Amino acid sequence: MKNSGSSSVTMAVARIIVGIMFLFFAQYKLMGRDFAHGGYEKYVTGYVQESAVSFYKPFLRATLKFPTASGYAVGVAELLIGLSMVLGYWVRPFAIVGALFMFNLLLSTWVLPHGVPAWRYFGNELDNIGLLLLFLLFFAHNAGQTAGLDKG
Repeated sequence: MKNSGSSSVTMAVARIIVGIMFLFFAQYKLMGRDFAHGGYEKYVTGYVQESAVSFYKPFLRATLKFPTASGYAVGVAELLIGLSMVLGYWVRPFAIVGALFMFNLLLSTWVLPHGVPAWRYFGNELDNIGLLLLFLLFFAHNAGQTAGLDKG
């Protein structure tokens, strides 16, 4: 496909698809009560007990002091990231937010159970690493300029 400025149509399609995915994630978290009222606490407690990188556990524990607010905050972050990507508006700032969001998940789920081969660390994180890299590409290519409101 032909490039349009610093961002290609292909990049815009990828950006919009990622945005739609984040809107689905946000919808689940914000339209129902399950995630904010118990689900967030369950997931993050599991991360702290089993899979989070040790230096990151204090941050995760701090969010557990206000699990309902933290759960809704995750949903709002996903909503804003999704809207930005779908509309192509403020893509560069929200691409950084999205990359940090995915880095958070990477740090929360990095450690595998004892005895698991080291190569499985990366295999276990392919979904988080892939989305993290996409957000960095959206930032680097100013992906909101093609088929988005960041034009001009």
